[in-house]
Amino acid sequence: MTERKRWRSLALALALVGAGGWRSPLLASICPADLPQAIETILQQQSISRRARWGIQVSPITGGEPLYTRDAQQFFIPASNIKLLTTAAALTELGPDYQIRTSVYQLPSAAGETVLRVVGRGDPTFTAESLQNLAQQIYNQGVRRIDRLEVDDSYFTGDPINPNWEWEDLQAGYGAPVSSLMLDGNAIALQLTPQSSGQPLHVAFNNPVDAGNWQIINLSRTLPAGSNEEEFTQVQQDGQRRVLRIEGQLQAGSEAVEEAIATPDPNGRFLRHFQSALRAVGITVERGTTPNTATFPPLPSSASEIAFTLSPPLSYLITQANTESENLYAETLLRQIGVRHTLSQPSTLVAGLEGVEAILAPLGVDPDSIDQTDGSGLARRNLATPEAFVQTLQAMHRGPAAQMYQNSLSVAGVSGTLQNRFQGTPVEGHLWGKTGAISGIAALSGYLEPDHHPPLAFSILVNHFDQPVRTIRPTIDQIVVLLADLSSCSSN
Repeated sequence: MTERKRWRSLALALALVGAGGWRSPLLASICPADLPQAIETILQQQSISRRARWGIQVSPITGGEPLYTRDAQQFFIPASNIKLLTTAAALTELGPDYQIRTSVYQLPSAAGETVLRVVGRGDPTFTAESLQNLAQQIYNQGVRRIDRLEVDDSYFTGDPINPNWEWEDLQAGYGAPVSSLMLDGNAIALQLTPQSSGQPLHVAFNNPVDAGNWQIINLSRTLPAGSNEEEFTQVQQDGQRRVLRIEGQLQAGSEAVEEAIATPDPNGRFLRHFQSALRAVGITVERGTTPNTATFPPLPSSASEIAFTLSPPLSYLITQANTESENLYAETLLRQIGVRHTLSQPSTLVAGLEGVEAILAPLGVDPDSIDQTDGSGLARRNLATPEAFVQTLQAMHRGPAAQMYQNSLSVAGVSGTLQNRFQGTPVEGHLWGKTGAISGIAALSGYLEPDHHPPLAFSILVNHFDQPVRTIRPTIDQIVVLLADLSSCSSN
């Protein structure tokens, strides 16, 4: 392509992108040599883009010199893009077929009592149905009375709450504590339903077992049908005092809204629900206990497993973490790594963070380019470089689980957190990526397959903007659409 034609193509493509349109397949593509100026032009189009801090790296998926970099070796807060590191390390360390086992053991008793201990190992998929499964297995073993039911969550050590998470996140269902025994994502779900105009919203727990001992302060109201007032709901909790504060307003006749709060007592909640499931199948439970780390004895060697459940394989877990951006799944995977890298660390969280770096470094990911404090990206103290994410993407592409890792990501215009983005553009169906968004932070990293250029690995991290994430997202998308326009141009 001649220089004149190349620049005319670039000008036309930038004009269309800047106008919010998408390139027709009939238009000439962008040459790699034009990419730096094209991206810089996009970043200068809006004041919010100019004021924000951008970190970008675009590289061939197979390695080699980057096609474009902008502060790619500088630290940024990556939000949920940190899940790319966690899941890459978990897949490398544990393998795609790894499953998490929850067991019920019968312990020997000199007094002839029936003593059962349920031992959790951090299954984030464990549900009320899983409890019913265990209860039925125990019944099938001929057990009709349990003198003592013990709940053992000692598999993960340290605080189940990340000390770097903000208070408002710790209250919400997406910020649930990470314990060895988790039930329904360690979140308590509620339905808020409008009633007659002027009345408070009706509050109902999805599972009645969760309703006990909560004091509800209901400050919500039902709006008249057709009201112009904004609809919203908000639930706040004081877990220590067992108080729920309900605010918001919905129109009469509107559908119910589901809210979720983090359980303040994972072990106690698990025990209550398990006792209920056992009673439902005809098993009497005389006493239930939760662990005290100072006095709870280790599992005796003579204990026999009488019931168990298995999580889906790791391939499913990393897909939930990446495609759906499920925080609890990523945090669990981090701690699964930590169990295997504990050594002298008293916390599986800390051990997992060290383990991620130790696993990724031999793959070619610079450990100095990562300062990770959680597995999900919820913490604002996480730091990573665009280069680190590109190195991770390239490393996984070279590995034996390349297709599985790529398939765990959202597909543009098709699935997960990218389902509603890039529809009707050249990117649709050609981008496998991980999004990230918390206040003042936006990210998108992944694999892109342009029609006329070899596949790319890229990372775009944006920090320090004071508008909602939706205002910066179109600029990120314009850059990605531009990358999809790349063509391997000849030099003459």
